[in-house]
Amino acid sequence: MLYYSDLHLHSKYSRAVSQAMSLEGLVQGAVEKGLTILGTGDFSHPLWFKELKEKLAPAESEGLYALKGFEKTGVRFMLTNEVATLCSTPKGVKKVHHLIHSPSIEVAGQINDLLSKKGSLSADGRPMFGRTMPVEIVEIAESVSKENFVIPAHAYTPWFGVFGSMSGFNSLEEAYQDKSKSIFAIETGISSDPAMNWRISALDKISLVSNSDAHSNHPWRLGRECNVFDFEKFPSFAEIREAIKTRKNFAFTVEVNPSYGKYHLDGHRLCKFSSEPGETRKLRGICPVCKKPMTIGVLNRIEELADRPEGFIPENAVPFKTILPLHELLSGVHGVQLASKKVFFAAEKILALGSELHVLLEAPEEKLLGVSEKQAVDAIMLNRQGKIKVKPGFDGEYGIPLIGTEGEKEKTVKDEKQKKLGEY
Repeated sequence: MLYYSDLHLHSKYSRAVSQAMSLEGLVQGAVEKGLTILGTGDFSHPLWFKELKEKLAPAESEGLYALKGFEKTGVRFMLTNEVATLCSTPKGVKKVHHLIHSPSIEVAGQINDLLSKKGSLSADGRPMFGRTMPVEIVEIAESVSKENFVIPAHAYTPWFGVFGSMSGFNSLEEAYQDKSKSIFAIETGISSDPAMNWRISALDKISLVSNSDAHSNHPWRLGRECNVFDFEKFPSFAEIREAIKTRKNFAFTVEVNPSYGKYHLDGHRLCKFSSEPGETRKLRGICPVCKKPMTIGVLNRIEELADRPEGFIPENAVPFKTILPLHELLSGVHGVQLASKKVFFAAEKILALGSELHVLLEAPEEKLLGVSEKQAVDAIMLNRQGKIKVKPGFDGEYGIPLIGTEGEKEKTVKDEKQKKLGEY
C-alpha cells in the first residue's frame, strides 16, 4: 500500500502562514489531497507544542500520532520542525535551514529544552539561531536520541539552503563537519527535482526527499511535493526513517516541474529579467537592467556543483513523478485566478472521483470525462505525462504553467502580472 507523506510544512505560529494551518485544517487538507502522513512542523514553538500535546494521541504505528476525534480519516502525524542557523565563516556568513524529525512528543520536548538555550523559540515557528553552525543542530538532536534525524531543508534555495548560491556551502562535509555522516538525505526543494540532483556524484549515497514547505492548507500548496512509501501496513516512525535512509520501501517522490519553483532561474524580479546559466555567465552575473548582481538560482547552482551530464541516472535512484496541482491546471483552462470560485467548483466536480493525488495520478480518462469538460481532462492527462510546460520562476516569483499540447503554440495559463493568492 502506498503512503503519501508530506513532512515539511508550517503551523499558524510561523510568519507568513495561514491561520488555517491548525491541526484540524491540516487533516482537512490532507484528506482532500490524498496524504496519509504529515509532519507537524514547528514543534519548537511553545504554543504549537502545547496544542500538539493536548490534541494528538499515539497512533497504532509507533512514533506517529493521530488528531483526537479525527482518527478515522487515516491521517497521521510525525513530529517535525524546521530551524535556521546563521554563522560567520572565513568564506562569509552561512545561513541554513534544517528539518528535525523526532519519534515522540517527549523526545521533541527534550530537543526544545536544548534549543531554548540557543535562542528564542516563541518569536517564530521556525526559530533562527545566530552564531550556530549546522553541525550543532545534529549534535543537539542526537544527544537526545539517536532516532532523531536531521535533513537539510530546500537544499538549493539561494539564501537558506545548505548549497544555496548566496549563503550556502559546497558540500555536506563542509556544512556538517564530523556529523556529515549522520546526514543521509536532503530535501530537493520546489526549484529542483531528482534528475537535477543526480548530476552531483557526491549525493549518490544521499537520499532525495520532497515536501511542500506549505504555508497554507490550500490544495495547490499542501502536498504539491511529497514522498511515497510502500508498506503492507501503516509504517512506524522507525520504518519511515529506514525507508528514507536505505531507499527500501521508498516507492517514488511526487514533484512539480522545477521551473515552477520561485528560484529556478537567475534574475531580478523587480527588473522582470531572468536568464539561463549560460546567459548569466556571459553577463557575468550582472542584471542588464539595473546593473546590479542577479539572484543566482537553483539551476545555475546545480550546474556549478555538477560533475555529470544531464540525463545521468545513478544506481538505486528513487524514481519520481512530475505533476502540477489540479487547481493550477483548472486556473489555466478557465483563465482565472487559483482561488476563484470557478476553479473551486470545477475542482469539486472532479474530486468526486477521489483525492487530488488519485485524480492526477490514477483516475481513468473515461471517468474524468464523466465529471469534467474535455479541455480540463486533456490538461490532467498531459500533466500526468509531465508535458505541461512552465515558464521558469526566478528571484522569488513562481513559474507560470503554460497550456497546450505538443506541437501547439504555447499559451500562458494566466496573465504574468496577475497576483497569485496563497503565495506559499
